Amino acid sequence: MIPKRSELDMSLMIRRILCLLISLVLLGCSSVPLKKDTKWIGYTQSGKASYYASKFHNRKTASGERYNQFSNTAAHKKLPFGTKVKVTNVRNGKSVTVKINDRGPFVQGRIIDLSRSAFKRIANLDSGVINVKIEVVQ
Repeated sequence: MIPKRSELDMSLMIRRILCLLISLVLLGCSSVPLKKDTKWIGYTQSGKASYYASKFHNRKTASGERYNQFSNTAAHKKLPFGTKVKVTNVRNGKSVTVKINDRGPFVQGRIIDLSRSAFKRIANLDSGVINVKIEVVQ
């Protein structure tokens, strides 16, 4: 039995649609390196820093990463995710480099929330809130 012309046209149209869908899916899965936003390098800010409570360990951050209290990460209101920031305790001069992977802090007067590990490298955890200077390094 020979298929009708309309059946052949329908089969061809379905194949074309499937090819288009497969192409779009594959294109969406490709990874193209994003251009680094260098306009922030050298940006500085001074203010207060705090650290995340332990209860936030392993919860998702705004970037989609899981918060790890043992990693040197931080939250900032506007710096792009992945930005490397040098945080210096102005009282003792100790500093730590952190990666921005979350948004915040949402407490007035604070400029950065550090992971527990990062805060511990520059201050005693009992301090709770410290004065810092931050500088974007990468």
